Amino acid sequence: MDEVDWASMGHAYGPADDVPGLLRGLASTDPAERETALDGMYTAVHHQGDVYDSTLACIPFLLELAASPEVQDRGAIVELLTSIGGIDLDDDELDPEDEEFEDAANYAMAAAAVASGADVFVGLLDDPDAGVRLAAPCALAMLHGDPARVLALLRERLEGEQDTEVRLALVEAVGRIALRHEALRAESVTWLTTLLAADRPPGLRLSALTQLARCAPGLLPDDVASTATALLRATDGAGAGAGSAAGPGTATTTSGARAAEARAAGPGAEAAQGHDGRPGAPWADDLLRTLHTALGDRVDDRIALLTGQLSSADPAQRTDAVWMCHGLIRAWRGPYDEVVRLVGAQLDDPDPLLHGAAVSLLESLFGLALPAADALAERVGAVGGDRPTDHRALIALARLGDPRAVPALAIALEQADLPRDVAFAVPYLGDRAAPLVPVLRRRLAEVALDERLHDRAVPLLTGLAGVRAAEALPEVLRVLRGAPARGGEWVTEASLRALTSFGAAAMPAAPELRALLGGASPEPSSSVVAAAARALWAATGDAAAVLPVLRGLLAADGPDERRAAAAALGSVGRAAADAAPALRELLASPERWLRMDAAVALWRVTGAAGESLPVLRTAWEENRYGRVEIAECLAEMGPSAEPAVPLLRAELSRPRRHNVLDGGSGSHDIEQDERLLALCRTALRGRT
Repeated sequence: MDEVDWASMGHAYGPADDVPGLLRGLASTDPAERETALDGMYTAVHHQGDVYDSTLACIPFLLELAASPEVQDRGAIVELLTSIGGIDLDDDELDPEDEEFEDAANYAMAAAAVASGADVFVGLLDDPDAGVRLAAPCALAMLHGDPARVLALLRERLEGEQDTEVRLALVEAVGRIALRHEALRAESVTWLTTLLAADRPPGLRLSALTQLARCAPGLLPDDVASTATALLRATDGAGAGAGSAAGPGTATTTSGARAAEARAAGPGAEAAQGHDGRPGAPWADDLLRTLHTALGDRVDDRIALLTGQLSSADPAQRTDAVWMCHGLIRAWRGPYDEVVRLVGAQLDDPDPLLHGAAVSLLESLFGLALPAADALAERVGAVGGDRPTDHRALIALARLGDPRAVPALAIALEQADLPRDVAFAVPYLGDRAAPLVPVLRRRLAEVALDERLHDRAVPLLTGLAGVRAAEALPEVLRVLRGAPARGGEWVTEASLRALTSFGAAAMPAAPELRALLGGASPEPSSSVVAAAARALWAATGDAAAVLPVLRGLLAADGPDERRAAAAALGSVGRAAADAAPALRELLASPERWLRMDAAVALWRVTGAAGESLPVLRTAWEENRYGRVEIAECLAEMGPSAEPAVPLLRAELSRPRRHNVLDGGSGSHDIEQDERLLALCRTALRGRT
């Protein structure tokens, strides 16, 4: 190792001259030193899955460490090697003209280097250390060059393996081979099917069922959900197979590869896997997550499976099930009433992790949380002192428009440190929130006009706008006039939205609004000007005052200015018909959002769908994130929207939410998709 010129190499944080120390640390007899060294490998040498020249140079030494019986925690080293060598690359990705050619070449060389030494992992299948035996199957399935030999070894080893977790890892590895090697899929699937036999331990059967869902979903039993639930119940306290006793060397995760993947993802990723904060998520949770993912769009089966999970006597399993509900409902449409009712039943559980997960889900569901309304109301009613016990439950209840939220909202709004999201929930109550107007006004009047104005005022302004509380005009005007020049634009826009909601009652604000349309110093942004035009039109109906300004914005260079102007013209409606020629020109804009906004505005100012409809139909297909606004426009068109009917019906037939984004989600995604569905139904009303 000392013969390698490590200083000439690099890793995520610079020269790699510290790598020999890390490699020696992996062989230390001190557990803390081994852990520090392993963390250093993941954070620097294999940072977030990257492969550097120093990573490649480490591979022979890591293979040697993995094969050395005297080294402890070798399972973690096998996981590291699996992560380094386990990235699949197609040949066409290695294009020398590509800017990422060097990185891709490193991945390919890492895969080849680990694969060339993968026979090391064969000898680890019967290693005395269960942690090593846990990591070896996945390493073999992903990295060994003779998958047929590996398949035979895995099947043979299962019959002699006594550790629960390792047995599951062996089954998972066979599933990986079936997915990676088409020629071995039939043989692998046949073997997995034999594991479903009634004489096999229930945990092993559940593992086999999960792998079949991944690689041969057509062979799943029709009652896959009830089968999985029954197996889950049977495993409670029984383990996945014989000889599952915890102790030194006992495996603690279903797949060693998952730990490696989590560590490669960066700090905190491992803790996030279980979601429930418990050390070491149970293997059943891991299996069920894999099963849910494999079932994909089989929403009814997944709902049935979750119903069984949420009825478990084990609060940890119910907590896991609630988090799985997050993933399902966020991505897929379906009949969730019973699942939501069962989630609501968790709110009074004494386990804080369980009811915390439940209220987090219900808060994100908006109208879909209706079956849990009574449970939410009961939790919100538990008031201690002068504050509600759970603001998230209060927000979830308010988002349902449930009047039972009003008394608790009144208490929350009185708190010295006002919970920010509580006031944002007020508009969902509509006229039912009228009793909250006095406290909203008082709190807004108390807000200091300083650099923290946005955080303090915008929620209150949003609440007042939602109730159309015109009596709050003095307080809103105070904020509008006092918004700081720096950082005050969003406060100004929120104030203008409130004034717009007041309609004609905002007439006393006309001088301020006219000033914002021209002559104000400093000159306001286009979004503020457009918002002021909307407010002035709502207050005075003076089209002559707002149309010249909006037409000017419509001719501006930037798409943001033109989009803001188009939306404002649409709110003016037929009185803005003179702007139709300019809007028509924008129908051919290269900016897809601008084309859509112009088409919507053109319909609203002319009442003629002929020119707008083709643009909207194209926008529907090319920009799924604009579908809510398009559907709203189509619903307004009524019979004129007939050519768009196939699009609307196709949307209603899709099981997947229109705004699903792999790897992330927004707090209002479910609400927006449900709104899209409602608008599609409205637009189709009366059509056969």
